[in-house]
Amino acid sequence: MTQSPAFRIAHIDTGQSLRGGQRQMLMLARELRDRGHEQIIVSIEGSRVEERAQKEGFRVFALPQSDPGHAFGILLWRQQLRGWRPHILHAHDGRGQTLAWLASVGLPIRRVASRRVTFLPSDRWSYPLKYNRTCQAVIAVSENIRDLSVQAGVPRERITVIPDGIEIPSELPSASERLNLRESWRCGEHDFLIGFLGASTPEKGLDVAVAAMNLLPEKIPNGRLILAGGEAAGELPVSENSRTRVLNLGPVENLGRLMPGLDLFVMPSRAEGLGSSALWAMAYGLPVIATRVGGLSEIIVENETGWLIPPDSPQALAEAILQASADHARLVEFGRRGRERAEEFSADIMVSRTEALYRRILGGNIEESN
Repeated sequence: MTQSPAFRIAHIDTGQSLRGGQRQMLMLARELRDRGHEQIIVSIEGSRVEERAQKEGFRVFALPQSDPGHAFGILLWRQQLRGWRPHILHAHDGRGQTLAWLASVGLPIRRVASRRVTFLPSDRWSYPLKYNRTCQAVIAVSENIRDLSVQAGVPRERITVIPDGIEIPSELPSASERLNLRESWRCGEHDFLIGFLGASTPEKGLDVAVAAMNLLPEKIPNGRLILAGGEAAGELPVSENSRTRVLNLGPVENLGRLMPGLDLFVMPSRAEGLGSSALWAMAYGLPVIATRVGGLSEIIVENETGWLIPPDSPQALAEAILQASADHARLVEFGRRGRERAEEFSADIMVSRTEALYRRILGGNIEESN
């Protein structure tokens, strides 16, 4: 139960697809709804965010897609803000923060901006201006993101680190569930299955994962790379002369249809704000091989829950995969420790910290405006 009084929150995310950041926003909104808070989700018309939010029963305001610069949408949203009077405007991406400020400037609303990406704008002068003047608080999903923001000119005291949260499965899947899932992929009980979850964008390092698999067909002849999160499903050959295959599942909405069938999870990212996919894998009891970039080293405990390797190195990834495949007992132990580690990043912890931040920046204004 939420502490009384509750408050009204408008979330905005301008992404078209349903990636990690959008899933985090929806998870936060679901948990806050369970705690009694009233919310609206602002998205782009026709986006996956709009579709999913409506399906989950949220009130949704869609900014017209064919509106250059969203000028008309901002005016419509401002009218709504005047009538609904939310306490908090929480922007979950950079463009959303700009739109939130334009729609609410001059109104008695507190603004929060989440930062989960490692890149900074080319015009560095605008970054501190944007996050110093247009919001009352910045949420960084990792210490790495906070450090980058401070280097770019945002005062450290304005930034609160709240890592992404995940929903921990109450129990691990049974052996029969694992085997059934593998058989649906036309893989056997003794195949060594390595999972990758993410878009095919350069920073995710999918090309590194495939290149590493190309180095392993003779050393791990039963190795398979299982891809999820891309746009199209289908089986992709690694190379004409390789016995190792890559199976592309395409988008996977339910991670319970991916993680339980795997032996190992890899995240060879070139950049990563935190790395919630690694957390999900750990929650399912999987050891993880990840690159030492961004917030990944804040998640993975090297030689306890997985391995950390340099980025852009198929050779290093292949060597780590080979090492992992050679010791089943260590895989099981790393998986057990990883699941314990993942509990430190539960959705409940993330939501409680976010709720506490809202209350802190609102002070006594909640009672006055309810």
